[in-house]
This record gives sequence, structure tokens and C-alpha cells, in this order.
Amino acid sequence: MISTANAWLIVGFLGQTFFSMRFLIQWIHSERMRKSLIPVAFWYFSVAGGATLLAYALYRQDPVFIVGQGAGLLVYGRNLYFIFRERRMQRLAAQDGPGDDAPGGGSSLG
Repeated sequence: MISTANAWLIVGFLGQTFFSMRFLIQWIHSERMRKSLIPVAFWYFSVAGGATLLAYALYRQDPVFIVGQGAGLLVYGRNLYFIFRERRMQRLAAQDGPGDDAPGGGSSLG
């Protein structure tokens, strides 16, 4: 049977693995595109790693680690919000289409 302390140690390493994967994903994506880019998966791994490490920090009762991971989660969440908002706006613009005779000048973005 695994002890509680060892289980939390595994959680900590799992969070660190998630967190580290985002850099590998960003590097591979940028290499493929031949320019520096941050794919959406980077932000998903940031959230997964940050949330897992926050849980570990709470278990360890480490206020510095808790504040750092908590603040990071806000940034990662905000970036995902911007990505989803932009995609939604693009979908709406594509549905409305240029030259559409609909009222409002053919754009639902305004």
C-alpha cells in the first residue's frame, strides 16, 4: 500500500510532468511552423500542470508555491478565454459572411 506522503509526491511529479510537456509541445510546434508560436495545447498543459501542482502545494501547505501556482492558473485561464473568444468571433463572422444582405451591414461582430 502506498503512503499518503508518497501518493502526494506522485501527484507533485505528475503536475511537474504536465507543466514540462507544455514547453516540449511549444518547441515542436514552433519548429514545424518555422516561427515562434504557442499552440492551444500549451495552455491546456499549463492548466493541468498548474492545477495539479496547486493541489500538491496545498497539501504541502507552502504559501509561496500556492500563490505562484494560483496566479499562474489565472493567466492560463485568461489566455484560453481569449482563444475561445477569438474562435467564436471567427465562426460568427464566417456565418455572416462578406456581402451578406442581412441587416446590420453583414457583420454580427459589431
